[in-house]
Amino acid sequence: HDADSIVLNGERIRIANIDGAELDGKCPQERALALKGRDRLLALLKPGFSVQRAGFDRYRRTLATITVNGRDIGEQIVNERLARRWTGKREPW
Repeated sequence: HDADSIVLNGERIRIANIDGAELDGKCPQERALALKGRDRLLALLKPGFSVQRAGFDRYRRTLATITVNGRDIGEQIVNERLARRWTGKREPW
């Protein structure tokens, strides 16, 4: 879906504690970053990934940590500068 969310068997999942750029962002740079983040997230989701659910956000998406072989995918996306840590409010890109 994008760098901070996926759809899994119809369930909309938001990766907890990260914020990715939006595909329908306000500028071409935000959209480009969103595309890179989405593509990287898809590349990281290997067979056998694990979803640890932790509630819902205000849009009723499942909040979750996603891991592959014990590695937190959200942390990796942030470390690669394709998303940032969620601060509790939306910030401009």
